[in-house]
Amino acid sequence: MSEITRVPLQPVAKGSLTKIWLGVIVAVLVGSGVAYATRYKGVEIETVKAGTGASPTRSDVALINYVGRLANGKEFDRGERAVLPLETVIPGFSEGLAKMQKGGKYTLEIPAEKAYGAEEKRNPQTGEVVIPANSDLVFEIELIDYKSSAELEQQRMMLEQMQKMQGGAGAPGGAPGAMPQGAMPQGAMPMPQGAPQP
Repeated sequence: MSEITRVPLQPVAKGSLTKIWLGVIVAVLVGSGVAYATRYKGVEIETVKAGTGASPTRSDVALINYVGRLANGKEFDRGERAVLPLETVIPGFSEGLAKMQKGGKYTLEIPAEKAYGAEEKRNPQTGEVVIPANSDLVFEIELIDYKSSAELEQQRMMLEQMQKMQGGAGAPGGAPGAMPQGAMPQGAMPMPQGAPQP
């Protein structure tokens, strides 16, 4: 048979056990703090009223009503029937719109990293800082409609053809029964201002 060697245990010094537990607690708190600081801060969407159908893609152009606010509630922008090419807006805005559906109303929270980051935005007329650097943004959005760039280009070409068929420019009032100048066919969406034209 084998023999067991007995080793006497040394008693734990007074106060050592407390120090060990304090060390464990500090390690857990530091680990939690690091995990919290490095967590992914993404775009958050709250559905106020659900929409229907598919969602727009980054290459689409959206027609929306919106109100933009800072995290403290201060309004910095508002738009009604605004035409926005998704590839021209801040990353968090296009990411959020890509998860929305036609006819829906949403609250979109965008962290500063997906908005303007360290860049501050100023009012071009007054020079006042409208969006401070590193600001989280909150938008109330109603997605009225969206179309692909190809659909909008097709609509533009159809409108040009209709105008040519009506006798072109210069005819006051146009042809009888013709569409009034500036009117758009049903289902058409206005072309975005400054959108690149082929």
